Amino acid sequence: MKFVKSIVAAGLVVMATPSFATDITGAGSTFIFPVLSKWADAYKKDSGSGVNYQSIGSGAGIKQIEANTVTFGATDAPLKSDQLQKDGLAQWPMIMGAIVPVVNLDGVKAGDLVLDGPTLANIFLGKITKWDDAAIKKLNPNAKLPSEAISVVHRADGSGTTFNFTDYLSKVSPDWKSKIGSGTAVEWPIGVGAKGNEGVAGNIAQAKNSIGYVEYAYAKQNKLTYTALVNKAGKTIQPTNEAFQAAASNADWTNAPGYYLILTDQPGDKSWPIVASTFILLHKDATDKAASKEALKFFKFAFDKGAKSAEELDYIPMPDSVVKQIEKTWAADVKS
Repeated sequence: MKFVKSIVAAGLVVMATPSFATDITGAGSTFIFPVLSKWADAYKKDSGSGVNYQSIGSGAGIKQIEANTVTFGATDAPLKSDQLQKDGLAQWPMIMGAIVPVVNLDGVKAGDLVLDGPTLANIFLGKITKWDDAAIKKLNPNAKLPSEAISVVHRADGSGTTFNFTDYLSKVSPDWKSKIGSGTAVEWPIGVGAKGNEGVAGNIAQAKNSIGYVEYAYAKQNKLTYTALVNKAGKTIQPTNEAFQAAASNADWTNAPGYYLILTDQPGDKSWPIVASTFILLHKDATDKAASKEALKFFKFAFDKGAKSAEELDYIPMPDSVVKQIEKTWAADVKS
């Protein structure tokens, strides 16, 4: 970073201020927003350059980068290689994290309630409508469950969190797969829609007897009551960093074209069932080369110095070997 000095003769005060600071813009994933905000604050202090990020959902972020109205997009629903080539975009995973079901039930603490995939799917299908349903009671024989209607909250916007959540439901429920399927936006059979992880978290906090799904950082920050889940191995798992890491350890990024990889319903006794990645989208040949170059500096800074702040929010940093691979992708694909 270059500095310009201003000398005031009377007191010989030397002020060092950064020059040539380039602010960059981004939009998309609400999943990454908590940690990206921390990275942006640290980067501003380190470089003088600001990161203006709109947490508006993965679908909107993809549209904005395709329209070239932002420097970078962020999505939890990765684009396939043919789409990347068509739009002239580079893509890489920036961070991994977990999606958790969250509930608002009197007398139920975080991690107390156990759900499995088929039961979760049937709740969101509208097949299970009350909290004391036999399927929920079977998984929670000692819980005092109210005979109250379940209020379902889901995302109303194009969402990578929804993409990964519905991908998981499609893997554990043939009924869900055939009737609803997976995507950033689906035809929800029941429930109330909310915008962003922020909106779902807010709705759950306010509505008694409700259930929804959010990125774990939002559950933690808003002190929401998350559930335990039964994983692919049949083990009841709490959402912990160890469980997220166990699922992420199966990720084979080297053999994933365009880094396209979905991490739901991974094997392993200790694996959390709904782990997801946020992917960054950047034009390979951007019209604003200075902003594109600054964006890569920011992301390198986040990889190099942002692991601790990510782990504090229970995200999973990308392994060093994958970061090196990503930096090779930048050098080969991005003109700046």
